[in-house]
Amino acid sequence: MPHVSTVRHLELDGTGLSSRAVAAAARRGGETRVTLGAEAVERMHASVGLKEELLAQEIPVYGVTTGFGDSCIRQISPDKAHELQRNLVLYHLNGVGPAAVPDVARATMIIRANALAKGVSAIRPQAVSTLLECLSRDILPMIPERGSVGASGDLVPLCYLAAALIGEGRVLHRGTERPALDALGEEGIEPLRLAPKEGIALINGTSFAAAYAVLAAWDARELAFVAELSTAMTLEALRGNASALHPFVHAAKPHHGQVRSAEVIRTLLAGSRLATSFDDILVRRERPAGRGYLELEERIQDKYSVRCAPQIIGIVRDTLDWTESWLDTEINSATDNPLFDVDDCGLHLGGNFYAGHVGQAMDSLKTTVAGLANLLDRQLALVVDEKFNEGLPPNLVLARRPDDPEAGLHHGFKGMQIAASAVTAEALKQTGPVSVFSRSTEAHNQDIVSMGTISARDARTVNGLVREVAAIQLLSLTQAIELRGVEKASPAIRAVHRLIREHSAFVTHDRRLDQDIEAVIGLIESGALRRAAGFGDEDLADFASRTGSTSRS
Repeated sequence: MPHVSTVRHLELDGTGLSSRAVAAAARRGGETRVTLGAEAVERMHASVGLKEELLAQEIPVYGVTTGFGDSCIRQISPDKAHELQRNLVLYHLNGVGPAAVPDVARATMIIRANALAKGVSAIRPQAVSTLLECLSRDILPMIPERGSVGASGDLVPLCYLAAALIGEGRVLHRGTERPALDALGEEGIEPLRLAPKEGIALINGTSFAAAYAVLAAWDARELAFVAELSTAMTLEALRGNASALHPFVHAAKPHHGQVRSAEVIRTLLAGSRLATSFDDILVRRERPAGRGYLELEERIQDKYSVRCAPQIIGIVRDTLDWTESWLDTEINSATDNPLFDVDDCGLHLGGNFYAGHVGQAMDSLKTTVAGLANLLDRQLALVVDEKFNEGLPPNLVLARRPDDPEAGLHHGFKGMQIAASAVTAEALKQTGPVSVFSRSTEAHNQDIVSMGTISARDARTVNGLVREVAAIQLLSLTQAIELRGVEKASPAIRAVHRLIREHSAFVTHDRRLDQDIEAVIGLIESGALRRAAGFGDEDLADFASRTGSTSRS
């Protein structure tokens, strides 16, 4: 996202939060102020009141006056309930692996607060306000990535969120790792003393998995555009036939994502003097003139990695449509257990902590996004190979006369294509579904689990690998178009060329290109390439505008 100086406001009510709003707020950091809505506060107070009534009747309330999971047959007296909640948090602090990045921590905090804002979890508004105050003061829990099976929700990861609120463990405070208690004290935030039910309300849910998922969906939409940009540049580099993008073709198979993808590529190519068309080829063709056989000088259609690009990229766009719809439902759901029905004075035990929808969505998304790496790698193979690149020099090496002392010494983008192929293979390897790997755990109480968190993390990983392939391909295409004559490229692609050239010089001699790749990865992540091509943030969010989904940011 571009830097925005004004502070935006996101009000949580448990019903109206969009996955895109969460992703945007998580990426902006302190530029979004997040608060609880007044009606949410009222509902939360009411559910706490019902909880107190049930405790006064000495009813066994799961996770409040009973043990957890398989220990639900062990009831305790209400006076022990406070200590039980604290112990619940402490005994789950056993996560492993690297800490989640700040964006994920922020998204987790926002989603967990919104789930509790539904007002059916019997947690005090002040507890959630403390969570949001930590978010506002840039006190972020350091959450190990590994340890969740995705049911009973994200117990282990979310315990690190709860631990930060009670002053346990370590946090990232304004970018510096330090003890949670010190960070809370410096910001004047009183550590929480967990009331009955509040520990399980904080940790029993799908918020960590959903955080990875909403960010993965956001990044995948950016990658779909980058694949369209690569396709437009490939058509120019290869003097390809843009007729396969004609609206008539895609109206005949009107998947929304496919139609939109073709439209974006056509827009990027507007004004190009490098790409050709079937009509142009017909004008230039040699006629048979009575001959029984004639070999054409120009291909009348391109290879699949160019011609079928909208059909391939469109799958990503269409997958994102239903994925984001599922995620919007997930992040506006109460995902803990038990739930309190104030209207009917009821207590309900259920399993909303099961992250199956997140797992299924992310297993599907990562497969389609990995397909983008395959597409880009195949396009790159055409552009660097002198047998297929329509007269460009082999490996995009600057052409030299045979008597030039450096003739034959340079190999240009040969190594780049090897690297792209390796990364593509790694991305494709990651596409195996995780949601099928259920494990029975916790004394066979959690005897079937979603693995949604691992799948969401895998989707994040695949996105990163595809960005790397895309950066390599875009650098190669920038070189190819310059060799063709950048002045003949479309205005949108000339603008992209200028931006990339600010970070990576034309390759005249063999040199290291790893730093150039990193620079272009940054341009992809930030959306700078999309904006340079004339597509604003509203174009990235076309799903939200088309369906009426609203962001309160």
